[in-house]
Amino acid sequence: MVEVADSLIQADELSYLAGIVILAGGASKRMGSPKAELILPTGERLVDYHVRQALKLSAALTSNLPIMIADNGRGFSINPDLLKNSPSPVFHITDYLSANSLSNKILSSNDDKPIATGGALVAIEAALQSLKSLVSSNQLMTDKSPHISWLMVISCDSLIPVNDLWQKLQPYMTQNPDKAVICLTDEHHLYPLLGLYRLSIEPNLKHYIDDGQRQVMKFIKPLVQPIPFAKNWQYLTNFNTPKDFEHACLALNNL
Repeated sequence: MVEVADSLIQADELSYLAGIVILAGGASKRMGSPKAELILPTGERLVDYHVRQALKLSAALTSNLPIMIADNGRGFSINPDLLKNSPSPVFHITDYLSANSLSNKILSSNDDKPIATGGALVAIEAALQSLKSLVSSNQLMTDKSPHISWLMVISCDSLIPVNDLWQKLQPYMTQNPDKAVICLTDEHHLYPLLGLYRLSIEPNLKHYIDDGQRQVMKFIKPLVQPIPFAKNWQYLTNFNTPKDFEHACLALNNL
């Protein structure tokens, strides 16, 4: 009986997840090539790795979660084999741009064309808007309101398996109602692009961006619940250079 009760509680909590966004729109200047197209030792592209992991989580939750690719218009393709017979929709989204957008021009590492990027928040805002639109049009079947539904944010410069991240963060979704962002932290840094964002913050985030703001930490500071992670995730959380990526691949093999 205890096992049954625990599984029912877990199933109820799992239903709060509304969708997943994979952030893949950075300029990757220090890496020397787009991070989304880095090749893992298995031969798999990084963006396909994250999509595959997200599809596995969606299947495990039996939720048909929308999986969004925010690649800042880069048009990274997804391995079609991953999408065969998948009930979860996988689609690209366009970054939210306000009328007074302050997008910076960052020089791409692999050509001379500037890449316009407004930062991670405009991608997260676009994902939140997409999920709220799906809910309002009944395309996203959920009996949860946006106030208790969450978006999972996965940065492409990470190798933490999506399900492992979910298992780490999920228990905290109902612990503190004042916290609308749940993300990883170590002794020195927050990792806001590896976390959960409550859908109900969307209007405030839109106002923040419309006001010309782009700083992630400034926005999340009053909202965030930091969750410490084990040291064996350290090299998996963020990589910016080829050497960092090499360390991350080794760390992934050692999980």
